[in-house]
Amino acid sequence: MKILNVDQIRALDQYTIQHEPIAPINLMERAALAFVDWFADHFSTSTAIKIFCGLGNNGGDGLAIARLLLEREYRIEVFVVRYAPRESDDFMHNHRRLKLVTENIRYVELTHDIPAIRHNEVVIDAILGSGLSRPADGIVKSTVEAINRAPATVVSVDIASGLYTDQPNSPTDVIIEPDYTVSFQLPKLAFLLPKNGRYVGNWQLVDIQLHKRYIDTSPTPYYFTQPKDARLLLQKRDRFSNKGSFGHALLLAGSYGKIGAAVLSAKACLRSGVGLLTVQVPQCGYEILQTSVPEAMCRPDEHQRVLTGASEVEGPEPVDYSTVGIGPGIGKAPETLTMLRSLLPTLKKPIVVDADALNLLSENRDLLAKLPINSILTPHPKEFERLTKKWENDYQKLDILREFAKKYKVIVVLKGAYSAVTTPDGDIHFNSTGNPGLSTGGTGDVLTGILTALLAQGYDPIEAAVLGVFAHGLAGDRAAEQRGPIGMVATDILDSLRWD
Repeated sequence: MKILNVDQIRALDQYTIQHEPIAPINLMERAALAFVDWFADHFSTSTAIKIFCGLGNNGGDGLAIARLLLEREYRIEVFVVRYAPRESDDFMHNHRRLKLVTENIRYVELTHDIPAIRHNEVVIDAILGSGLSRPADGIVKSTVEAINRAPATVVSVDIASGLYTDQPNSPTDVIIEPDYTVSFQLPKLAFLLPKNGRYVGNWQLVDIQLHKRYIDTSPTPYYFTQPKDARLLLQKRDRFSNKGSFGHALLLAGSYGKIGAAVLSAKACLRSGVGLLTVQVPQCGYEILQTSVPEAMCRPDEHQRVLTGASEVEGPEPVDYSTVGIGPGIGKAPETLTMLRSLLPTLKKPIVVDADALNLLSENRDLLAKLPINSILTPHPKEFERLTKKWENDYQKLDILREFAKKYKVIVVLKGAYSAVTTPDGDIHFNSTGNPGLSTGGTGDVLTGILTALLAQGYDPIEAAVLGVFAHGLAGDRAAEQRGPIGMVATDILDSLRWD
C-alpha cells in the first residue's frame, strides 16, 4: 500500500472526480458514509456525540457525517468553529443539507461558545484536514485545547486537527489527541512516526474508492506492508525438496553471559525454515547450545568467552554458507572486532548484521564499506543514531535512513513501532504488525534468526527483510493475545512463529 504526500492526496481526489467521474460533493458523501459505517460498528446509538466542524472540506465531511448519523438515530450536537470569514463550497452545500434535518447547529466564535464536554460523550473532530500548512491558532487553538482537556472519547476524521501530514510540527503546536483516527483510503506518513503517536491514537482506514490508476502510477518512496502483501512474498515448498533445498546458514553469536542470545537466534532460524544451521559460539556456550538447540550444529570458537574467528568461512577450504548472521550477544571485545575486520572482506553474499556487530561498525566506520551489497542491518533507533548522527525530528530521521541505505547499498530495518525496512534505492516499507510486548530483551535476536533463515533459503534480500519483519511482528501479536503485552518474553515470539 502506497503512502502519498499532501499534494498527491489532493491530486488523487481530483483525478477521481474527473475520471470516475463523480461530483466533488458526492465523493465527500462517499467518505462520510464510510466513516459512519465504521463509527456505527464501534459506538451505539445511545452515545451522546458532539461534532466539531471547521470551515473547509474536513468540516464539510463533519457536516455530512452529522446528517448521516441523524438518519441512523444518533444523538448529536454540531458545533461549527468560525475561524475565518469564508467557507468552502462543499462545506456550504453540506451545511444547507444539514439544516434541512436539524436546527441543532451552534457556532463557536469566542471561547465562551465552546461547550462543556462530559466523560460519557464522543467527540468527532472535523475541524482541520490534511491540507493544513500552519499551526492552529485563535479560536481553533482554544477549541482543540478544550477537547484535549475533556474526558470524552475523541475520533478524528481523516487526520487529527493541527497535525501536519508529511512535515514536522513544532513542539509548541496545539493538536487534537484522539483515541481514534479514521482516515480515507491510504495511510498518512504522520501516522507512522513515534513523535506523533499521541496525535493519532488507534488509526483505521476506510475505503472510499479513490481511483486505483492514479494510486498505481504515483511515485513514492513510502509503503505500508499489509498481510496480503506479505503472503505474496512467501515461497511455496516443493514436495520433493530436502534439507539441502533450503540453504545452510552460519550464525556467529553469543559471549560469556549472553549465550541466550545465540540460543534465541538459532531457534528462530530453525523455526523459519532454514535447511541446515551451524552456530559458532565461544567455548563457554558449547554445551548450552548443544542441549538447547539439538537441531543445530555447534562449532565452538577457540576462545572460552568471546568470538575470535570464523575459520570455516575464512580458511583455505571455506564452507560455502548460504548466508551469515552476526551480532546477537557477541559483545565488543577487541578479539571480536579483529574477527569482524577479517571476516567482512571474505563475504560476497548478503548477510544479517545485528546488535553488537552494529555497535562495532559504528565505532569502526571504515568497516561499513566492506559490507556485502544488500546485507540486512537491524538497528534499533539508538544503534542507528550511533551509526549515523542525531536527528532533529522523525522526518529528518527518515532522510538520514534513506541516505545511509543508498550510500552503503544495504537494507536497514529500523526497529520499533511500524519498523521501517529501507532499501538501497531509498524506498521505505513500514510494517503493519507488532505491539509494545516486543519491547523486551531477546526479540531482536529472534528477528536476526528469522532474517538469516530467509536469506539462506534464497529469498531476495528486500523481500526477506519485509517478510521477516512482518512475520516477527505477527508472532508478537499472537503472543500478546495469549500472554498480554506486558508479560511477553522473546521465547513467546518463537512459540508463536507460523509460516502458513
